[in-house]
Amino acid sequence: MQRFRSIERDSVELALDDGRIVPVARVRDPRARRLKLSVDERGARLTLPPRASLVAGDRFLAEHRDWVAEQLAHYAADAAATLLPGTTASLPLRAQPLPLRWREGRYARLQQDDDGLLFTVPAKAGAAGIRRALRDFYEGEARADVGRWLPRYLPSLPRPPRRILLKVMSSQWGSLSPDDSVALDLALVLARPSAFEYVLVHELCHLLRPDHSRAFWHEVESRFPAWRDERDWFHAHGRRTKAALRALLH
Repeated sequence: MQRFRSIERDSVELALDDGRIVPVARVRDPRARRLKLSVDERGARLTLPPRASLVAGDRFLAEHRDWVAEQLAHYAADAAATLLPGTTASLPLRAQPLPLRWREGRYARLQQDDDGLLFTVPAKAGAAGIRRALRDFYEGEARADVGRWLPRYLPSLPRPPRRILLKVMSSQWGSLSPDDSVALDLALVLARPSAFEYVLVHELCHLLRPDHSRAFWHEVESRFPAWRDERDWFHAHGRRTKAALRALLH
């Protein structure tokens, strides 16, 4: 009987040429066949196969330190959008930067008008309250988008989704739970609208087919023929979109 080996995780520090010390997540994965180095909005990650030594992993990491530095700089630039009261001059929405104005008021509130976005904040507003107002705004915009699209697809479904949840998701863009609740990543409101709509359609089609079989993709294509274009968009821009939301809300 084959013995199951679980994934082991720890971290190691990498010294970059500019003097910075950055943490690298180190994962020993029994399914891995070779050393692998990756960088995303969460940082750097080194994956080792079961028989690779830690010394070999450290050497591999050191040999690719320049590449790690370049990738980290790339993601830092993508996540450069931060929420600084009175300073931040634009915010992303539906794949577009919208001009942002600041005004003092009684409550923290973000709203859209003909000139872009207006953020009203109390004089002594805390960072948490301002981020909560931003999240409330994004959630309201996302629900408005879903509310426009959903009626178009309901007649062809066996039942409506029980509810629509908006969450900050680390890797997925959407999911369907056993009770027929659809969860969508809040970062979708920063994506181009057609990409957001595709994810909604994808999850709705799981009400018909719980898998990703050929029959499932037939259901998707019959409702959203351009789904491949949106999948390509996520491959090109998805991580940056998630990183932008994370930077703004955290």
